[in-house]
Amino acid sequence: MILKRLFDIFASFFGLIGLLPLFIFVAAWVKFDSRGPVFYRPERGGRYGKPFRIYKFRSMIVDADKKGPTSTANDDNRITHSGKFIRKCKLDEISQLINVLLGDMSLVGPRPDLLSEVAKYSDEEKKILELRPGITDWASIWNSDEGGVLEGAKDADAVYQIVLRPTKVKLQLYYREHRTFFTDLKIIFSTIYRIVNKKFIPNEIKNYPTFDQLRTEATQLIAKGM
Repeated sequence: MILKRLFDIFASFFGLIGLLPLFIFVAAWVKFDSRGPVFYRPERGGRYGKPFRIYKFRSMIVDADKKGPTSTANDDNRITHSGKFIRKCKLDEISQLINVLLGDMSLVGPRPDLLSEVAKYSDEEKKILELRPGITDWASIWNSDEGGVLEGAKDADAVYQIVLRPTKVKLQLYYREHRTFFTDLKIIFSTIYRIVNKKFIPNEIKNYPTFDQLRTEATQLIAKGM
């Protein structure tokens, strides 16, 4: 959609300018809080599975991906002091405006997955790759506290695959089938409001498991040693 791309360019460009003071503050905090680069730039699967490097303000220790699971619980000891605040307020995601401006991502779209996960997609799930990945979508709003759901897990990746991934994929496919420019605007405003008001649930995701239900299911798995 041409209108979607034009909006992405306009919004990301002026967003980067308007948020520059916040970028400088977060970058300085990350740099002085722990050893390592300001940005964490892992490879992700983009549109049609094409790899790209995503920009995220670093919220964990250097080489964290080599020292533990890919899914991150809130009590993960790899998270830095600044990272706890950055992740809670989703500040690690705003740097992806750079990816939006470059064309790797869109403001709204399915969250880009690890290349290893993309390689496992079913034929149905591969439909998600027809879209440019985004900073937020219905699944992101629904799963806004992944770390809280996974807290206490010995195998966060396994718990994520069982408790969170099935609904995440379902919502991503739902977005693919019902996406419009006005839907994107609603998702953007819903995402911002959700950060401010954790109890806010858009109508589109009201019939999906709540945080408490997800946490209960995760707790049961954790009690079994996962």
